Amino acid sequence: MMQKQQVEIEIVETDRALEELKKIGTDDIVYKSAGPLLIKSKKEDLLKELGEKKELSNTRAMVLAKQETRVKDNLKEVENKINQMIRGTQGTAGTTEASSRSRSQ
Repeated sequence: MMQKQQVEIEIVETDRALEELKKIGTDDIVYKSAGPLLIKSKKEDLLKELGEKKELSNTRAMVLAKQETRVKDNLKEVENKINQMIRGTQGTAGTTEASSRSRSQ
C-alpha cells in the first residue's frame, strides 16, 4: 500500500515537471537534478526522460494494484477457511457435549 502511494506521488510530480517543461521555450536553459547537483540539459531530452519515467511509474502502479487485489483475495479466502474451521469445531463441540450428557443419564 505504501509503495503504491509512493508511485502515485511520483506520477503526480512527474506530471507537474512535464507541464512546467512544456510551458518554457525551446531556447530556455533547463537543468535536471542528479543527486545534489543540477546538470544543464536539453528540453527535448528531459521531456523524453520524464515521459519514460511516467510510463514506468504507471506500469509499476498497475502491478502494485494487481498485487494488492491478489493479497486481498487471498486474505478473504483464508478468512473464510478459518471461519469454516471455527464453525466446524463449534458444531463438533456441541455434538460431543450432547453425547456426553445422554450417556451420563
